[in-house]
Amino acid sequence: MKMSKEKIDISMFAPCGMNCKVCYKHCYNKKPCSGCLNSDKGKPEHCRKCKIKDCIKGKSLSYCFECAEYPCKLIKNLEKSYNKRYQASLIENSRFVQGHGLEHFMEQQKIKYTCPKCGGIISIHDKECSECQEKMK
Repeated sequence: MKMSKEKIDISMFAPCGMNCKVCYKHCYNKKPCSGCLNSDKGKPEHCRKCKIKDCIKGKSLSYCFECAEYPCKLIKNLEKSYNKRYQASLIENSRFVQGHGLEHFMEQQKIKYTCPKCGGIISIHDKECSECQEKMK
């Protein structure tokens, strides 16, 4: 899948701070996941059963960072996992969105996760281009 030439749809920003556009499930499937905030079609089971998503729905919020309890235990646990496994910070993503706006964040993500060789999407999960399978550092 090629990175979009247009702006990345802001609905691809998950409540937890993840950019769903760079998720392996979005990058590699013929019928890609449409993001956390959209339908469950094509989503992995752990995303369909996400406690974080249930929590923000129950509180009528759009994003975790809007909550007075942010960052809660659920976010801190996910953050620890993303830091260790993918060298990424969902809390930093959320803070960037708070300070600079969602559209600016998605533009930065587009630059960071577009393959310089072919224009494919580099998955945050395996650091591999969806098109040419080039491994990134």
